[in-house]
Amino acid sequence: MEDLKFVKVAETSEIPMGKMKKVKLEEKEILIANVDGNYYAIENRCTHAGGDLSKGALDGRIVTCPRHGSRFDVTTGKAVSGPKILFLRFKTKDAPSFEVKVEGKDLMLKR
Repeated sequence: MEDLKFVKVAETSEIPMGKMKKVKLEEKEILIANVDGNYYAIENRCTHAGGDLSKGALDGRIVTCPRHGSRFDVTTGKAVSGPKILFLRFKTKDAPSFEVKVEGKDLMLKR
C-alpha cells in the first residue's frame, strides 16, 4: 500500500496572498496558489495542451492558462472554461487537485 504522508514543498513566505508558485512533488509539477490566505494545489499543466499554469494569471481563485486561455478554479481544480482558439471555445477536463496542509511556516502536500 502506498504511503500517503505529507511532504514539505515550500514555505508560506514564498507564496504571498494572490500569488502562485510551481513546485515539484516526485515527478509531478504542482501549482500552489494563495487565495485569501488559504493554500490550494492543482496540477500545474493545463489539461488542454499542457500549458504551464504557473506562467498564467491568477484572478481571485481562477487561473488562466497562458497558452489558449483555459481557466481553472485553483480551490477545486474544476475547469471553468476551456481554451479559446479564434472565436471558438472548447471544453477541457478538470485539473487534478492535491491536499495542502500548513504546519507552522511549511506548506505540505499529500503525496
